Amino acid sequence: MNALLYLAVVLIWGTTWIAINLQQQGPVSIPVSISYRFAIAALVMWLALLLTRRLRRISLRDHLFCLLQGCCVFGFNFYCFYLAAAAVSSGLESVIFSMAVLFNALNGLIFFGQRPGPNLLPAALLGVSGIVALFWHELRAAQPAPELLHGVGLCLLGTLGFSLGNMIGSRHQRHGLDILSTNTYAMSYGALLMGLLAWAQGASFQIEWNSRYLGSLLYLAIFGSVIAFAAYFSLLGRIGASAAAYSTLLFPLVALTISTLYEGYIWHGNAVIGLCLILLGNLVMFSNPRWFRRLVQRRIA
Repeated sequence: MNALLYLAVVLIWGTTWIAINLQQQGPVSIPVSISYRFAIAALVMWLALLLTRRLRRISLRDHLFCLLQGCCVFGFNFYCFYLAAAAVSSGLESVIFSMAVLFNALNGLIFFGQRPGPNLLPAALLGVSGIVALFWHELRAAQPAPELLHGVGLCLLGTLGFSLGNMIGSRHQRHGLDILSTNTYAMSYGALLMGLLAWAQGASFQIEWNSRYLGSLLYLAIFGSVIAFAAYFSLLGRIGASAAAYSTLLFPLVALTISTLYEGYIWHGNAVIGLCLILLGNLVMFSNPRWFRRLVQRRIA
């Protein structure tokens, strides 16, 4: 079951970059697009849970945590990454977002006193090194400028928001709350917050009535939000925040595979090395800790 959830998260979130890119090509403002995405996702969740009588009531305190979760992972983190895209390449965004593995490990220690497993650090180093190798040409071409630093800062802020949302999701599960119910409330709050931000900016709520925008919006809402977030937070409860976040290192591989098939992306030597490092990192991350410790001890000896 864990492998199925992990695969679903990687495949779905690895393809959402296409839909996000399509949405950014039109005149609809960023907060409006994000608000509509999670409003549709929340509506689907509300209808499904009410019809199946699976919606669970939660306390006012839990609602406040859902509000915070909506702010962190169903709103402002996406807003940061969308804004950063104007100054930062997709490769650099992927490198920074892959740091969610380390953010989750650090936040897990701060908020829950969870010590990282013995596999995490070497796996994270392999994975992040693989991401850097994968996008080495883009990273080397980036010219230092205030706009770039601003974009990097926004990406780091968005990654931190994603990680804090993970911690709140862990908190929900520690308190025995239903994942689908808390996701529904949090998505509703995220959609409302982005809608208020769009209203405060004076943005138009008019959407593009064409297949490009509507198709990407529905894909992000149904697959990228309803299905993927449910799978991700289920995975988070099963294997922990650090291991679940390791899936972020595989998103670029899915994106580049699609680019290879439909856009003629050419795999250079550094990209192949990056692919091997990321796959090796996955092997280390989910291998038996005793097996890994014996391997390290043999190398040292």
